[in-house]
Amino acid sequence: MERGAEPGPELGAVLEAVEGRGGGGAEAVERVLAWYSEENRATFRFDPADEDKRKKLCEGILNILEKDTKTSCQVACLEALRILSRDKKVLVPVTTKRNMQILMKLAKLDTVEDPLERVSEFPVIVEALKCLCNIIFNSSVAQKLSLELNLAAMLCNLLQKCKDRQLVDDIKCFDLRLLFLLSLLHTDIRAQLRQELQGVQVLTQALESSLSVRWTEEYKAAEDRDRLPLSLQETDCAIEALKALFNVTLDSWNVHSKNESHQFRYMAAILRHCLLTTGPTEEKTEELHSNAINLLSNVPVSCLDVLINPSSQEETDIKYNGMNMGAIQILLDFMEKRIDKGSSYREGLTPVLSLLTECCRTHRNIRKFIKAQVLPPLRDVSNRPEVGTTVRNKLVRLMTHVDLGVKQIAAEFLFVLCKERVDSLLKYTGYGNAAGLLAARGLLAGGRGDHWYSDDEDTDTEEYKSAKPNINLITGHLEEPMPNPMDEMTEEQKEYEAMKLVNMFDKLSRDELIKPMGVRPDGTMAPLEEAVSQYHTSKQESSDSD
Repeated sequence: MERGAEPGPELGAVLEAVEGRGGGGAEAVERVLAWYSEENRATFRFDPADEDKRKKLCEGILNILEKDTKTSCQVACLEALRILSRDKKVLVPVTTKRNMQILMKLAKLDTVEDPLERVSEFPVIVEALKCLCNIIFNSSVAQKLSLELNLAAMLCNLLQKCKDRQLVDDIKCFDLRLLFLLSLLHTDIRAQLRQELQGVQVLTQALESSLSVRWTEEYKAAEDRDRLPLSLQETDCAIEALKALFNVTLDSWNVHSKNESHQFRYMAAILRHCLLTTGPTEEKTEELHSNAINLLSNVPVSCLDVLINPSSQEETDIKYNGMNMGAIQILLDFMEKRIDKGSSYREGLTPVLSLLTECCRTHRNIRKFIKAQVLPPLRDVSNRPEVGTTVRNKLVRLMTHVDLGVKQIAAEFLFVLCKERVDSLLKYTGYGNAAGLLAARGLLAGGRGDHWYSDDEDTDTEEYKSAKPNINLITGHLEEPMPNPMDEMTEEQKEYEAMKLVNMFDKLSRDELIKPMGVRPDGTMAPLEEAVSQYHTSKQESSDSD
């Protein structure tokens, strides 16, 4: 992407033309700026020696834009300013109230009444929005000015003007991108969007429009299996809307009103449609689905039941218990794809794992459908749980991942699929893989988690029942009986080996290389002396109460 910095003399000639010292008028300015933009289209790093010239060029361009010039000249000026605004160091003269207002006026952000009617102005609006995106992203001063100038409200108004209008996708896309940046970089604007500007509703409608959703029932969108993939422009608009909505709906776990509940269920229904939609390429589809999953993580879990609908009679439906599980299957496929990628687990995998965990914890049909695929009844237990290519094998491997956050959420997901029963989890993972989760939960002594699940019981296969007596509980797989090396030892040899082991542990403990630990009565870990003391105290209290 990066080229070398632009040569000095040419920049000087551009500056002369913009400042009116080169003659030729608006046509000459348009010509040199078009040349400058073409030469530096892929430039992101600039020559520090020309910094002052670039600052003056920015000022000169804004002076031209303040005047009533023809559309083609405005576009040329804005394209050059967009390139110049990639450099944070030249933005000082740009980030004034006057200059921000010039750009806002060109982007049709200065008036409520002015409709989007003249198609010839659309390129100017798009370029002005692009400039504002760069300037606000690169300047904290511009971020503060955007709050003072009430930019978010004007962007929401422009978004409403784009509704049901043709040929405005570019305007809509960069309007949404600017709302995303503002809500990302300024917490006050995020609060303003959520509370004052009905940002959730406005952005949800923009997302619905980008996806061309048609409703058949409340919270149920029409599923057209012959529908063409979204265009690149439609996909980009949807992605920008999803990103902006993610920022605005942060900390939305507690739904306080019936209206809020309706809004989130409506959003979840659109997101279900989004998951069932494809983009123009596999990469764009993955990006679209990734952002939909991030947003679903902000939706209160009580509203996620709309991800599954009563199944139609279509044979292509993925059904379970009479419910259409198409969207849940896409989430599972997405999760496995991210596991197989083998990198960036924290950013790429944990959102979908967290979402699936919460869905399974709250919605019984979703949990049972996912468990049937991830943890089907055990038949072959000859290999360790982490060895193999099934989804279960891949998730068990993640339980010992070096990233603490990744291994915790992978273990939590499997634990919830097992209805938070320790014996069921150990059956599928082995004690060694599950030890970290059990220690953190205080369940090393067994038992179950705090959440309530239905009482339906798992049924073991005949193959598992016959193998169960020989399964190694630590590794979780079938092992052939090993000869006991102590069988051929005399009592004196056994005592000698036992004392040798005790002395080795004692030395390691005194040198503080290891710390002997025990399990407290409540199932949590503690230093051995403390655990033994608590155990005896608990036993004494129990006998006293008898």
